[in-house]
Amino acid sequence: MLPWKRAFGPLAALLLAVSVATTAPAVATTPAATPTVSPTAVTAAAASSGWNNYSCKPSTAHPRPVVLVHGTFGNSVDNWLGLAPYLVNRGYCVFSLDYGQLPGVPFFNGLGPIDKSAEQLSAYVDRVLAATGTSKVDIVGHSQGGMMPRHYLKFLGGAAKVNALVGLAPDNHGTTLLGLTKLLPHFPGAEDLLTEKTPGLADQIAGSAFLTKLNAGGDTVPGVKYTVIATRYDQVVTPYRSQFLSGPDVRNVTLQDLCAVNLSEHLAIGLIDRIAFHEVTNALDPGRATPTTCASVIG
Repeated sequence: MLPWKRAFGPLAALLLAVSVATTAPAVATTPAATPTVSPTAVTAAAASSGWNNYSCKPSTAHPRPVVLVHGTFGNSVDNWLGLAPYLVNRGYCVFSLDYGQLPGVPFFNGLGPIDKSAEQLSAYVDRVLAATGTSKVDIVGHSQGGMMPRHYLKFLGGAAKVNALVGLAPDNHGTTLLGLTKLLPHFPGAEDLLTEKTPGLADQIAGSAFLTKLNAGGDTVPGVKYTVIATRYDQVVTPYRSQFLSGPDVRNVTLQDLCAVNLSEHLAIGLIDRIAFHEVTNALDPGRATPTTCASVIG
C-alpha cells in the first residue's frame, strides 16, 4: 500500500471530525440522546439475517448471546453487515446496539462521551440477558467499540455479566492518527472544539483524561477473557501495537501472523475480513477453535 494511501484514511477521518464538530449541536450529557436508528428500524433491517432477534435462545453449543458494538461514525446495522450474518450462520444469537448519538446528527454514532456510551451498553446488555435468559454475554467490538466496553467492565459492573471481550482494531490506548492529532495544539481552539462538539473523538486521543483513567491500574479486570485482533496496515489506530492489552486472560493477534498476504486496514478488518471473522469465532468458542489461515477466507 502506498504511503499516501495509508495517510488518506486518517486524514479523511480528521476532516470529517472537524466537519461534524463545526455543524453539530452541543452533545447531550446523558445516554438518553435520541437514537439515530429506531429499534423498529434495526429489527426490520437485521431480523431477515437472523440478528437482533429477541426470541433467539442460545444453544448448548453457543450458550451466550453475542453483543456487537460498532465503531466511531458507525451504527448497529452497517458496521455488522458482514460479521453478524457470519455468526448467525454458525448458530450464535447475535445482537447489536446504537450508542454515542449526537442530537441532530443522524446515522453517524459513537461521537458522544464514551463513559455515557458505556452506560448505554450496560442497559443494552441487561436487555439482551433478560430476553435470552442467560447470565452472561460475549462482546465483539470494532475500533471504539472494542475499547469502550472496557469502561463498562471496569467501572459499571460489567465484568459480572461478560464472559469475553473481542476487539477488532480497538483503540485501547488511544490513537495519534499517524501523528495528525499532534497537530491540534497548533490550531487554536481546535482541541476545545472537538471536546465540546464531539467528545467521543476527543476521548480517543492518546493521553486523554478518559484513557488515562481507563488504563490506570492495569488493562484488564478479573473474570473476563480478552482477545485483540489487529492489522499492521491500520491507518487509524496508530501505532497498531497500541491496540494490544496486557494482563491475565489476554490474547493479542496480528492478522498478518495468520495470513501474511492479508492487506486489511482499519475498516476492512471489521467489515469484510473473513480471516478476522474466523479468529473471532475462535475467541468466542476456544474449545472448538481451528487454525486461522489464509484459507479461512472461504471457511
